[in-house]
Amino acid sequence: MITVENVTKSYGEKVAVDNLSFTVKPGVVTGFLGPNGAGKSTTMRMIVGLDRPDHGMVTVNGIPYADHTAPLHQVGALLEARAIHPGRSAYNHLLTLAATTGIPRRRIDEVLALVGLTSVGKKRAGAFSLGMGQRLGIAAALLGDPEVVMLDEPVNGLDPEGIQWIRGLLKSLADEGRTVFISSHLISEIALVADHLVVVGKGKLIADTTVSEMQRAASGLVVQVRSPRATELADLLLDDGVSIQSGAGGNDLTVSGLEAAVIGDRALAAGLPIHALIPTEVSLEEAFMRMTHDSVEYQPTLEASAR
Repeated sequence: MITVENVTKSYGEKVAVDNLSFTVKPGVVTGFLGPNGAGKSTTMRMIVGLDRPDHGMVTVNGIPYADHTAPLHQVGALLEARAIHPGRSAYNHLLTLAATTGIPRRRIDEVLALVGLTSVGKKRAGAFSLGMGQRLGIAAALLGDPEVVMLDEPVNGLDPEGIQWIRGLLKSLADEGRTVFISSHLISEIALVADHLVVVGKGKLIADTTVSEMQRAASGLVVQVRSPRATELADLLLDDGVSIQSGAGGNDLTVSGLEAAVIGDRALAAGLPIHALIPTEVSLEEAFMRMTHDSVEYQPTLEASAR
């Protein structure tokens, strides 16, 4: 489990993280979302002790990262896939990491096989493609068989087969009861693997919610209804806080402010037929854009781009 409690971090006059609190629980994949400059990287660096908060506390399984006697067994992190010596082979890169905490050599072979790099284990890491380097970074994160896995942009550089593989890996790690925390700008990928979401903007918490709850909140209570007795149905549904727009055909209604189940129940009780009852749902990407619009620091304009 990762716990971030009232954490603030500044660099000079720039407040990167502002009184941020959230918990990443084991057994689920938690996505970490936010625009550029939202404080995601700073927060992840504080989790693994690379930065220290000015105020507040960050713990992993109840203990600050620096106080863990065998940190690679507690937290496996990928923050920068290219943070490797280019002259070392993949195997020797992992061997160097393993030697620091007494991880046996057989584990190196296991993680190389897990990420699909066995055949190039003796190859210089500096000659690796972006995707191969990403796989090596994931191998390093998993080297200590950690309870907590934290990956920044895990699909970066991976081909379609690799993306499919990482989705399955993340879900299997969560199914084993591990804490899985991933950050990405590819919202569509987060939607496919994450169960829970932590959304930040300008260093502050915007949302701590599930994927479905975030989409539902962004969609609002808007339902498309079709009935041959639409006029009667509209009179039945109209109430305080409810707005209704009629479609051009006369049988279609757009009802805002009522859940689909409530509309269906009222129509049934009144004996009014319904031929369609469709709740409006936005994608996770649309929900994210709506939620973080006011937190985006860099707003290009079409006019400037055109010039």
